[in-house]
Amino acid sequence: MSSELGKLNVLMCGTGEYTTGWVGTGASKSDKKVVGLTLFDLRRLGKVDKLGMVGVNGRKFPQIRQHLAENIGGAYKDMDLSFDEFPEQGKVDPEAYKTAIDKMQPGEAVIIFTPDSTHHPIALYAIERGIHVLVTKPATQLLSHHNELIAAAKKHNVVCFVEHHKRYYLSSHHIDICCWILQDIAVPTRVVASAATGIATSEPYNCVPQTEDTITLLVDWQSIKSPKHKGTGVYTASWTAPLKAGVHSAQHWYYMGEKGDITVDQAHRGYDVTVDDTGKSWYNPFYMKYSPSESGHFDGQRGYGYVSIEKFIDAARSVNAGLTKPAEYDTHGLPTIANTVLTTAILNAGRISLDEKRAVGIKKDGETWVLE
Repeated sequence: MSSELGKLNVLMCGTGEYTTGWVGTGASKSDKKVVGLTLFDLRRLGKVDKLGMVGVNGRKFPQIRQHLAENIGGAYKDMDLSFDEFPEQGKVDPEAYKTAIDKMQPGEAVIIFTPDSTHHPIALYAIERGIHVLVTKPATQLLSHHNELIAAAKKHNVVCFVEHHKRYYLSSHHIDICCWILQDIAVPTRVVASAATGIATSEPYNCVPQTEDTITLLVDWQSIKSPKHKGTGVYTASWTAPLKAGVHSAQHWYYMGEKGDITVDQAHRGYDVTVDDTGKSWYNPFYMKYSPSESGHFDGQRGYGYVSIEKFIDAARSVNAGLTKPAEYDTHGLPTIANTVLTTAILNAGRISLDEKRAVGIKKDGETWVLE
C-alpha cells in the first residue's frame, strides 16, 4: 500500500519529550519519546515525505537536532532526520504554529503534542485549512471546543484522530477505554468529582494552588437499550506516587458487566528486572521497542505507541487517495474526534464538579452532547 498511496507531509506541533525525547536538560530517561522517531521511520518506509517541527522557542532547535543525531541517527541505519523548524532563526513566537500551518497544503497533516489549553486553537486552525489532525489526549479541555472540532472536521472533510494510543493495547486511558467498550451500549449521564490536595502545592514541587494530587470521578451510566439498567464508573488518576514503586505509573483497570468481568494490571506486565542500585522494576515491552533490528534499523513498528501514529498516517493517505472518507473511520473503533466526545464530556464535567462542588449532568441536545 505504501507505494500505491502518496507520501504525506507532516508537521509536528510541540518539541517536548513525547515528540523529540529532549527535556531541556538532556535526553529523556523515560520511554516517552515517540512522535519524531516514528515519523522518521515512516519516512524511511515510504509513507511520509517532508517533516516540520514547531514550538514556541526557536533557540531550542540546535540542541534538539544534536540530540536527534546522537540518539536516533547514531542508533539506527538510514534515518533521514531533516525537518523544517518554526520559529526560525532562534525566535520566540507562541503563534509560530500559524506560520508553519500557513505554509502547508490541504491534505497534509499535523500532529499536536502541546499543552492541553493549546490543543483546540491549533487543531481548529489546521482543520479549517484542510489539514488532517492527530491531537494528543485530552483532545480539548471543554466539551464545546470538542464539538467545534467535530463540526469543523466534517465540514472540511479531514481526518481528525485523538491519540488514545492504548486503544491499540489494553488501556490505562481509563475513561476513554470505558467509553469505547460501552459505545452504542450505554451513555454517561452524571459526574461527581472529588480530589486530594496538598502534596503538589507544597515543597519541593510548589505547583500552582489549583493543582490536585489525586482526582476521582464517580460517573453514572445509563443503558441505551433498557431504562432499567444503570451502571457506575469510578475513575481515579494521580500524579503522586512513590518514586521507587518500580513502575512508570501504577495502572489498573477493572470492569464488571452483566455476565462477567475484566481485570487488567498494566503496572506489572510480567517483565521483572532487579538492579542492585534501584531495586525491582516492571517494564512495559509493548509500548515502544528501542533496540535496533539485526540489520541495524529501527525495529519498533509493533509497539502501540508507534501503531497509534501509523494508523492516523494511513487514514490520511487513504482519504487523500480517494479510497476512503473521513466519516468511515468513526465506525472502525478508532479514536476519531467524533467518537471520543464522551471522554471529553466526562473530563469537562469532572472539572466543573470540582470547581463548583456539584454534580454535573451530561445529555444529548439533538445531535450534540452538552453539560448541565
